Amino acid sequence: MNPRLIHYPASKRLLDKSVSIALLILLSPVLLIVLVAMAADIVFVARDRGGFLYRERRLSRGQEFDLLKFRTLQRSALSTQAEGEAHARLLEAASTNLTWAGRRVLKPWYLDELPQLLNVLKGDMSLVGPRPWPPSMVAKQVSDGLDYRNLITAGWTGPAQVRKDVTEPSGYTELDLAYVDACRTWGAARLLCYDVEMLWQTVKLMARGEGLRF
Repeated sequence: MNPRLIHYPASKRLLDKSVSIALLILLSPVLLIVLVAMAADIVFVARDRGGFLYRERRLSRGQEFDLLKFRTLQRSALSTQAEGEAHARLLEAASTNLTWAGRRVLKPWYLDELPQLLNVLKGDMSLVGPRPWPPSMVAKQVSDGLDYRNLITAGWTGPAQVRKDVTEPSGYTELDLAYVDACRTWGAARLLCYDVEMLWQTVKLMARGEGLRF
């Protein structure tokens, strides 16, 4: 086992499980609305037909897993990834690639990311941490000398997602590295309080539709 792997306190794992379950229960009416909107879109718009969920291979603590999202892309857009590594985020930048439900319901409030609470429950991810990247992007980052995504559990949100005053990619990396260092050096109580603050900031930004950096 790699001695540099980050080992979380039991309180962080407990927070992940309990908050994920609570959010899935509290947001069940929202999830129902999402499913109804997607079903109506699939029925009435032929180009938007497809599955409700979309999966992408991502890395967390050096292990690949299937990241879950509600599907926001049309079949024609998804077909362009057939021979390569799936990364919906690159295609979602063009609104013409989005389904009606993706454009009007999912993306404005980042509801497409809610299925990742199931990833947290499974243990693929933590609620707070560096976002999971596709394997090729992690390999490129490692070649540049940064291997922290192979050492820490990826997060649903984190410092780099809630900060609005950062404009350079290096700034997000610094925020990720600061969190990695916090997981290594802070006590359980301090880390737990910080994670709760990150979750609260995330909820506020999502409610306002202010552009979380997923």
